[in-house]
Amino acid sequence: MHGRPRRSALYMPGSNKRALEKAKTIPADALIFDLEDSVAPDSKAEARDQVCAAVKEGGYEGHETVIRVNALETPWGTDDLHAACEAAPDAILVPKVIHSGDIISAAKILQSCNAPEKVRLWAMMETPMAILNARTIAATAVYEDNRLCCLVMGTNDLIRESRAHAHYDRFAVVPWLAMTLVAARAYKLDILDGVYNDFNDTEGLREECERGSSLGMDGKTLIHPSQVGPCNEVFTPSASEVEWSRKIIEAFRKPENENEGVIVVEGQMVERLHLTMAERTVDIAEQIADREALVG
Repeated sequence: MHGRPRRSALYMPGSNKRALEKAKTIPADALIFDLEDSVAPDSKAEARDQVCAAVKEGGYEGHETVIRVNALETPWGTDDLHAACEAAPDAILVPKVIHSGDIISAAKILQSCNAPEKVRLWAMMETPMAILNARTIAATAVYEDNRLCCLVMGTNDLIRESRAHAHYDRFAVVPWLAMTLVAARAYKLDILDGVYNDFNDTEGLREECERGSSLGMDGKTLIHPSQVGPCNEVFTPSASEVEWSRKIIEAFRKPENENEGVIVVEGQMVERLHLTMAERTVDIAEQIADREALVG
C-alpha cells in the first residue's frame, strides 16, 4: 500500500444533520465533518455530538472520514478532541497549526484517550507562521506516535492574513503551496490544495485543479458536492499514466533487472525512484477503481 486516494476532500458543516446523511452518497474520497469555521459558537456542542454520533453509526464506506475540531486554545478544542477520539474517524484535522508543538499536543491527547491506531492527524496550514514552519511541522511525522499523515492548505485564510489578492492564476499563493508541498514530500506526507470559492464556476475549478495537480498536490479540499466530479477527474491517474507505470513495474521485475538501479524502458532511462512512483500510481488507480465500484 502506497497511501490512499485523496483526490477530493469535501467540507461538511457539522451542524447540518441532513448534510451528514447526504454525505454518504457523495463520491468524495474524504469527508471533512467540520466543527470549526462553519459552526456558530452557540451550536458547537450540538454539532460535536451530531458529528460524532454520525461517525460512530457509520455508513460512510468508501470514504475517508475526517473530523475538523476547533483549535485547542478555544473553549471547545479539548472536548472536540476527546469526543473525536471516541468516535474514531479515520483522521482528525487540527486547525490553526503554527508550529510542531500543535501536532505533538494533539497527538498526546489521542494517546491519553487511547484513540484507535487507525485515527491519524491532518494539519491545517492556514497562517503565515505555518508556512514558515512547514518543515518542522511536517517533520513531526518522523515519529509514528504523532500520527501525522496529511497537510491541508487553508488558502483563504492565508490570502486574508498576507493581504494578497486572489487572482485566477493564484500568483501570490503558488509559493506557499510549493514551500509546503516540498516539506510534505520530504517527510512522506500527503498534501491537499485549498478550496475554490465559486462553486458555480466549473471551468475555473477544473483549471485550478489542473494547476494543483501539475504542482504535485494529491487532491483538493472542496466546499460543495458539485465540485467533487471535476476534482476527481483531474486528480485520477490517466490511463496512459497507469499503462506506463505498469510497464516500468514489469521491466524491473524481469530477472535481469531485479538488481539494477537504472534500466531502459522503451528507449527511456528509468531509475528505481520511478519504480516507486509507478507502484504508487498503479496502487492509487486500483484503489480508485475499487472505491468507485463500492460507492458508485
